[in-house]
Amino acid sequence: MNIEEKKDWIALNLLSYKKPDIFIKLHQHYGSGTEILKAGRSGFQDIEWLDNKKKSSTISILYGEIVDKELEVIEKQRVQIITVEDEDYPELLREISAPPPVLYCRGNLKKEFTGIAVVGTRNPTEYGKMMAEKLSSQLAINGIAVVSGMARGIDTIAHKSALGSNGYTIAVLGSGIDMVYPPENGKLYNEICEKGAVISEFPMGSSPHKKNFPRRNRIVSGMSRAILVIEAGERSGTLITARFAIEQNRDVFAVPGRVTSSRSKGTNGLIKKGAILTESFDDIAEHLGVEFKREFSENSTRSDDKDSKKPIAFSEDSVEAAVLSFLDDSPKHIDLISRECGMGIPQISSILMKLEIYGAVRQVSGKMFVRNYL
Repeated sequence: MNIEEKKDWIALNLLSYKKPDIFIKLHQHYGSGTEILKAGRSGFQDIEWLDNKKKSSTISILYGEIVDKELEVIEKQRVQIITVEDEDYPELLREISAPPPVLYCRGNLKKEFTGIAVVGTRNPTEYGKMMAEKLSSQLAINGIAVVSGMARGIDTIAHKSALGSNGYTIAVLGSGIDMVYPPENGKLYNEICEKGAVISEFPMGSSPHKKNFPRRNRIVSGMSRAILVIEAGERSGTLITARFAIEQNRDVFAVPGRVTSSRSKGTNGLIKKGAILTESFDDIAEHLGVEFKREFSENSTRSDDKDSKKPIAFSEDSVEAAVLSFLDDSPKHIDLISRECGMGIPQISSILMKLEIYGAVRQVSGKMFVRNYL
């Protein structure tokens, strides 16, 4: 199907963006995009709830100049268009209620992939960052596509970790595919285009309006086998993705957090309501079944590969072990570590440097250190 043949689907997509309520009602009434287009050519005569003014504006979107202008920009920027009728359209996404008629795509959207959405707060704790990096890397290493929204925080870490593990990742934007948001993720955007796929349902040039993100979230969950939530507040937008996942009959995994942390209220609440408590990749693999794990072992490098880097174990009576016992996932300044351990700054600096080299701790900023559990 060439770009001209996809014109009708682009028109439907413009309607779903500009008049989402009307599009959903039309889709419910007619059952498919093809039938909507067929009815539109006869003026939607069989619909009483659509008044003449709304009928006129709807028909103008479907068959007016706006579609030709959109086509012109698509061709100029060499954006790939995948319609809901194309073989390359993600099968799971096709099954959701009112799937997007069109996906704008850059990169390589694989015809077949098993995806898990990794989502969470835009302002994670060091613990959240560590868990996002650990789990996203393990998913990628085991052949699972990491799907996320390229937002700040957990989303960005998920994409970067997947790419850093030579894995496959898909970014679903809440803006037009030609509008990189947040702007500081420009380099990440380009890397995902090269090694994975960036997709959007929004027309070219669409700004990242607040209203777009819930719609984006339904695609993130819709094209995934399950979702993994890592840190979310009680009113986090991440919980919208979780609700979509439940409606779409997807599994919901959640990483538990501290009960005193506001950024764990949402995830802990999901676990209370039945989400699968997730501490490691094995929790995901075991729940998804033996067939899943067989696929990993046959086609992928396992996350416990003997060549993978793991923090070294120190003897219990060593000074390294003593310093480690004072560290966890909450950043501590070197001065505080020195006081708690009863050692001078020069000695603590030397021990921390050694622990960093062996991957047991990491410095996060301004001489602040956390224990590395990866």
